[in-house]
Amino acid sequence: MDITDIERDAMRRVADHALDLHADGKEIVFTAAIVRDGKILVQARNEVGDTNDVSRHAEVVAMAQAADILGTRDLSGCTLLASCQPCEMCLSAMRWAQIDRVIFGAQQENTDDAFFSFPQLRITDFQRASDGAFNYKGGIEEDRIGHIYAPGSDE
Repeated sequence: MDITDIERDAMRRVADHALDLHADGKEIVFTAAIVRDGKILVQARNEVGDTNDVSRHAEVVAMAQAADILGTRDLSGCTLLASCQPCEMCLSAMRWAQIDRVIFGAQQENTDDAFFSFPQLRITDFQRASDGAFNYKGGIEEDRIGHIYAPGSDE
């Protein structure tokens, strides 16, 4: 999957946001963005610690904000970008929103299993189960942010 210049820029911003949160000592430093039609629509961070709502992952927050901006829950044509590979809940929400492109930094095989409720499920399983309805590319900016999500990290 080829990545556009705006997606690369958005991924740099997502990584910078995660690194800033980490440097500030924040407990949860997952970040995300949505890109559509050559522009960054939203940038978000995980709000679970702020709201005690376990569903407020950065990707879900970004999708909700993008849906509000666009006035529709159909996010076809949008790209979801995330600092870490989206978990099972976020991948499912992404499919309900009809997002067909996902770009992320830290890859599941390089992260702590605690970030995935079903660590044996892989993104390839989700892609196959959706009949290939989405494309993905991981490892973007992982060299900069992977340490935040690595096994035994402060996260």
